[in-house]
Amino acid sequence: MDIEVRIRGLMMDPATNMPIVVLKDVGSDTVMPIWVGIFEANAIAIEIEKVAAPRPMTHDLTRNLMRHMNSQLERVVITELRDDTFFAVLWVRHDGELMTVDARPSDAIALALRSDCPIYVSEQVLETAKLNMSGPPEGPTADELRGWLEGLNDEDLGRYKM
Repeated sequence: MDIEVRIRGLMMDPATNMPIVVLKDVGSDTVMPIWVGIFEANAIAIEIEKVAAPRPMTHDLTRNLMRHMNSQLERVVITELRDDTFFAVLWVRHDGELMTVDARPSDAIALALRSDCPIYVSEQVLETAKLNMSGPPEGPTADELRGWLEGLNDEDLGRYKM
């Protein structure tokens, strides 16, 4: 079963200075962090802030191509967590046919924001990530991170809160 999530915020990991997308289950207080690259975080932040780039960025290009090909992004699902790496799938409808496309979660999230489609996490991934929450090896312990994420407030999330 897939669980709908929303972006709770985009922030920097205070221990590693790596960007984190914080996803929150819409039906509970469960949060799940995903560490992303700086360029991917920037693409997500630009859409959160509704900043218009002078030229289309990669995710804008992808959205525009889908529109011009009469395709629609119906949802994105973070489907797997393997060796501390998340995997995602885009669910795209084209000519009445629903197809899946493999994607990095950061790209899937950036595209979902631009396409105004829901974001889901598989129940198994959410449970695994919740139980094994850990950042990069040099980061905080799972308990420290869980406590920190659960205690976030709007001020902690800075200008990227949702």
